[in-house]
Amino acid sequence: MADTQQADAADEQVDGGRTDKRAERRTARLAKEIAAFAASHGGSADGQLAHIARGSIRIALVGADGEWGNLVAGTQDIARAAAGRAGVTLHDAFDGELAAKVRTGPYEWSRMAGIQVGGPSNT
Repeated sequence: MADTQQADAADEQVDGGRTDKRAERRTARLAKEIAAFAASHGGSADGQLAHIARGSIRIALVGADGEWGNLVAGTQDIARAAAGRAGVTLHDAFDGELAAKVRTGPYEWSRMAGIQVGGPSNT
C-alpha cells in the first residue's frame, strides 16, 4: 500500500509539473504580447482584468498614448503573472483614471452611435 501511495504522489508531481510548464509557457507568451503592446504605445501600459467566461480572463490594456486593446488569458493567475512580468500596472476597475486615459477616434464614435441610434450596421 505504501508503494501505491508513493507512485500516486509521483504521478501527481509529474502531471503538476506538466501543468506548471504549460502555464509558464502561456504566461511568458502573454507577457511578451503585453510588453510589445506597451512598447508600441508609448513605452508603458495600464491594465484591468475582468472575468468574461468560463476559463477566460480579459486583460484590457491602455497604452501611454491612449491606444487600447484586449488580450485573453486562461486564468486569473496567468493574467496577473503576465502583467507583472510586462510591468503593467493593474487597476481594480476600468473607470476614473484608467478610463480617462483611453483615446477614441472617429471609428469608435461612429460604431457606438451606429449601434445606439440607427447609424451604420455592425456588418
